[in-house]
Amino acid sequence: MPKVRTTPDLILVVVTVILVIIGSMMVYSASAVWAEYRFQDPYFFLKRQLIFVGVGLAAMFVTVQVDYWRLKQIAHIILWICFGLLVIVLIPGVGLVRGGAQSWLGVGAFSIQPSEFMKLAMILFLAKYVSENQKYITSWKKGLLPVLSLVFIAFGLIMLQPDLGTGAVMVFTCVLIIFVAGARISHFMFLAGIGAIGFVGLIVSAPYRLQRITSFLDPWQDPLGSGFQIIQSLFAIAPGGILGLGFGHSRQKYFYLPEPQTDFIFAILAEELGFVGGTFVLLCFAVLLWRGLRIALHAPDLFGTLFATGIIGMIAIQVMINIGVVIGLMPVTGITLPLLSYGGSSLTLMLTTIGVLLNISRHIR
Repeated sequence: MPKVRTTPDLILVVVTVILVIIGSMMVYSASAVWAEYRFQDPYFFLKRQLIFVGVGLAAMFVTVQVDYWRLKQIAHIILWICFGLLVIVLIPGVGLVRGGAQSWLGVGAFSIQPSEFMKLAMILFLAKYVSENQKYITSWKKGLLPVLSLVFIAFGLIMLQPDLGTGAVMVFTCVLIIFVAGARISHFMFLAGIGAIGFVGLIVSAPYRLQRITSFLDPWQDPLGSGFQIIQSLFAIAPGGILGLGFGHSRQKYFYLPEPQTDFIFAILAEELGFVGGTFVLLCFAVLLWRGLRIALHAPDLFGTLFATGIIGMIAIQVMINIGVVIGLMPVTGITLPLLSYGGSSLTLMLTTIGVLLNISRHIR
């Protein structure tokens, strides 16, 4: 068992708290108008977000205290539970449909998104499997095929909801773990070819995905349809300037930018806090990723290294995709911004995974 160091990474703790505080403030600012209109309570989304923050911080506290190698012992149990939830959410009348996707389980206003927790479960299981079978990682049949089969089964279940964004984040993160473990480049080239063919197939099979691609290339072809979100997002960012319009003074949140408290919260932040505020948030994420990479590099065992790599890779991929969508560099995917966007499952998952990173940091050499 790795020797425990009593103090976790304090820089990681501080930057996480800063991002959560900024996120809570921006959730209120971005959602107050819509919440007042729909629920007659401008604090509706803020109050729920603070509940999620409390649950997430409690989960983070637990994962900081429970040594990460204990999770290795129950990785397969967690994985199969998440697989079961992914199947249950697809049952008509059980899974809740929101935004055209049957991705939630719950009662009333409170619900969870099983695909979010599958990301962590797959990272945990993959870190365990690869660390125990690293000698086979260069073998297609004994090393890659078994784990990739599980990854793509999970991806298929997520696509049945459908939720391409979450599925893509999970797949990219798993590929990153396998790459770090030492898999052959030739295998990655083969997987890249298969992935490209599959990606084209997914786009062709669903007209709305093709519309997202065309609206990404030229949103002004359909400014009131598929290009609406990207255009309104850019309309929010542009007036922000250097210092922004001031906290709470966004114009785009007045029913122009759909769901500003979730996927496009960074657009409202840039509008209200300007280039300075947006840059500060990106620097906070950069510090978070730096501390995560440091923890991965100095972890006492291969399992800890791969587990930390998967966690920090997942966060980095989500940040890049979300910011890319908001500024018009990527098609709309429905990926939230970690620690900032409104959402119980996403926020709880992120704080839980950061708790795992903090636990690994207590054991680093």
